[in-house]
Amino acid sequence: MAYKSAWNYKVFFIIIIIYFRQYLIYFRIMPNMKMKLARVEKNLSQQQLAERVGVTRQTIGLIEKGKYNPTLKLCLKIAHTLDRSIDQLFWETNHD
Repeated sequence: MAYKSAWNYKVFFIIIIIYFRQYLIYFRIMPNMKMKLARVEKNLSQQQLAERVGVTRQTIGLIEKGKYNPTLKLCLKIAHTLDRSIDQLFWETNHD
C-alpha cells in the first residue's frame, strides 16, 4: 500500500509541475529549482541523474539546494541529460 501511495504522490507532483510550468516564466525562481523540476519531469531520482553525469547523489543534492556551484563541464552534462539548455537550468532572470 505504501508503494501505491508513493506512486500516487509522484504522479500528482508531476501533474502539478506540468500544469504550473507555463507560469514559471513569470516568476523568478532559483536555478536549482529549475534543475530539480527538470529532473522530476524526466522521472529521474537524484541518484539516477548523478550516475548519468558521473557524480555522487550528494553533489546533485547540493546543486539543487544551491550549496554547490557546478563546473561548466558538469552543467553541460546535466543540461544534456535533462534535455535542456544551460540557460534554462542555470541562468537567473530578473523580471523586476
